Amino acid sequence: MSKKRTPAKKTSTRKAGKAKKKVGIWRVIRGIFLKILLLMIVVGGIGMIYLDAQIRQQFEGKRWALPAKVFARPLEMYPGLPLSLDDLKIELSGLGYQPVKKVSHPGQAEFGGSRVRLHTRGFRFPDGEEPSQELLIDFSGNSVSRIRDGAGNNVNLARLEPILVGGVYPQNNEDRDLIRLEDAPPFLAESLIAIEDKGYYDHFGISPRGIMRAMWVNIKAGRFVQGGSTLTQQLIKNFYLTSDRTLARKLMEIPMAVLLDFHYSKDEILQAYLNEVYLGQAGSRAIHGFGLGSEYYFSQPIKELQLHQVALLAGLVKGPSFYDPRRHPERALGRRNLVLSELRNQGKITEDEFQAAVAMPLGVVKEKSLLKGAYPAYLDFVKRQLRENYHEEDLSSEGLRVFSSLNPITQAKLEIGLTDTLAMLEKKYGKRVDKLETSAVVTDPQTGEVLAIVGGRSTRFQGFNRALDSVRPIGSLIKPSVYLTALRNGYSLVTPVEDEAINLKMPNGSVWSPQNFDKKTHGVIPMHKALANSYNLSTVKIGLDVGVDKVIDTLHKLGVTRHLDAFPSLLLGAQGLPPIEVAEYYQTIATNGFQMPLRGIRMVTDKDGVELSRYPYQVKQTIPGDEIHLLQYAMQEVAREGTARYVYSQLPSNTNVLGKTGTSNDQRDSWFAGFTGNRLAVVWVGRDDNEPLPFTGSGGALRAWTAYMKAERPEPFVAPAPEGVEYLWVDKATGYLSDERCEGAIQVPFIKGTRPEYRVDCGVEPLQNTPKNEPVDWFKRWFRQG
Repeated sequence: MSKKRTPAKKTSTRKAGKAKKKVGIWRVIRGIFLKILLLMIVVGGIGMIYLDAQIRQQFEGKRWALPAKVFARPLEMYPGLPLSLDDLKIELSGLGYQPVKKVSHPGQAEFGGSRVRLHTRGFRFPDGEEPSQELLIDFSGNSVSRIRDGAGNNVNLARLEPILVGGVYPQNNEDRDLIRLEDAPPFLAESLIAIEDKGYYDHFGISPRGIMRAMWVNIKAGRFVQGGSTLTQQLIKNFYLTSDRTLARKLMEIPMAVLLDFHYSKDEILQAYLNEVYLGQAGSRAIHGFGLGSEYYFSQPIKELQLHQVALLAGLVKGPSFYDPRRHPERALGRRNLVLSELRNQGKITEDEFQAAVAMPLGVVKEKSLLKGAYPAYLDFVKRQLRENYHEEDLSSEGLRVFSSLNPITQAKLEIGLTDTLAMLEKKYGKRVDKLETSAVVTDPQTGEVLAIVGGRSTRFQGFNRALDSVRPIGSLIKPSVYLTALRNGYSLVTPVEDEAINLKMPNGSVWSPQNFDKKTHGVIPMHKALANSYNLSTVKIGLDVGVDKVIDTLHKLGVTRHLDAFPSLLLGAQGLPPIEVAEYYQTIATNGFQMPLRGIRMVTDKDGVELSRYPYQVKQTIPGDEIHLLQYAMQEVAREGTARYVYSQLPSNTNVLGKTGTSNDQRDSWFAGFTGNRLAVVWVGRDDNEPLPFTGSGGALRAWTAYMKAERPEPFVAPAPEGVEYLWVDKATGYLSDERCEGAIQVPFIKGTRPEYRVDCGVEPLQNTPKNEPVDWFKRWFRQG
């Protein structure tokens, strides 16, 4: 019996087939999905492992590139130190000491009459720890008379911490002073948590509630207005990612924050945050971390901040530019008070503490008052010396500590002396001196240390450094080398020289006819008078007689290293030097013929204080002391009776200044280089466009030099006569031997064996012409001291 196929069965079979097909498709899809899911899990797992390794490696390794920190010299105080109370105020201001009525904490100073009580902060010097202590310092006139500690015991030597004056920053220009969490002042962590992340110690790196709240706010706003980030996420963003406000970056933050929170304690993360967070911008320098932020806004170490200051810094995290307390003080005040309100509402501070803090002003110092970054010309000098021994990467990332010889008190006085003089010149000469510029270098002639540098009229400008790079004709500053060459080749100070017209035919057929400044000739004169009065004609006569090549050789022995052409015009300073090289040249004269390379660095240590290199004295006698002594005599005469006599209208007569004025051709450059017992300064005044000036070296640079020295109150220069030198009485006009009882007789030093052959007869019975020890005139007071 045959059976019929029914449609129902056909449908059922088709349905079963279709079902099987569907099941097969879903199996395939599910299989693919599971494979993709598995692949994603594997890839995600690998990614998380990689991410985890990266987070740990960076967090546990060298977290930040630490700029080399450059310190000024520490102020060492002892009874008898020439230091006025005003000088000490300059130093303490640079250190950010707070003037108070009664000293109670480190970093405070109490002024009263002729004494100051201060509480030092202490400092870890390479040679040992200087403890924080209370000092009572008495002044007598312009010197320290007594130092006592907090217990009333006499202190023989006290050393203040050095001023931090700058650094060598990495390419991203990030700057920071690292701090530990335990170094943070009270309420800093509380303020941050109160205003940025209330549940910091409770969440696991992210705050789901905060994220949901931020999403809701963003949805309502229709744009990204709130991030909902925890402190951990903020650290992730700043430390590992970028500041781009993208979804991808936000998504990356979440697993990274969880991983960071999983591996490290809350305090470790918070400490990293304190050092990483961005708090402002100083020019190209980015201010990172609360340690540096404290210095930048309050000029105080972070340990010394008070509640209202801490609250302001914490408030700045949200927007350092928007809440910049210098540019937007009202916004900053509102933000600070909001932080204080949160602290009060969360029970971190009392109502009384809140009221006292909100009543305080912002207390932010003016940016120009900060000493860090205030010495661009000097730091430029230090960096150049550092780069002779260190790689740039080491300087910008290893946290080296550089102890320089910068003297902030000297620098301040130099800057004031220069700027005040330029203002005086502008008032005196009007429009003829607009665009006037200046530069200067100050050294300690006894050590060769550079104490101060001014690179331009705008002393904080970080551009062209005229003190190091402006090569300008030095005019008559060259003359001491000409006369020294003559002394080394048979001349004495009384050798008669002709100051007569000169017409010198040059190789190109032109005729060179130099003139004296007064356009006159002065006949035959003793050589020392020619230098004192800076006569050009007699100088050229002497230089041509001994030979220009020999003058160049003398210049090299005095420390000039650059190439000089043996042109006759060199004898009048037509070739140029920058002030720093002039200082090195005069330094050798001041140190009795010992060439001493100038240095701005004393020592470099690593970040832990371990000494890496030291920059000791380097001395080499290149000129005999006898010859230098005679030159020093003539250079003192320049200041006593010659072109630089203006100095004694301002300085005490016993200062014993030695120096030389300089004016280049057509009065385009005004120079003065001179020294006392403990200060050597070279000053240049002129214009960058090389236009003529309405004054000479005497009328411009000498005035600035004197203004600085007057404020500095330098020690007198003392020059005991070397054994090979004898002082003899000579006739001032002729240079012949004379008698001290004769009119016009002066004492002049001679290298033994070079005394004059002739003697004047002034009608007194001749006495043996030998040096005596009793002071007779200013020459003797100078040479017989010591």
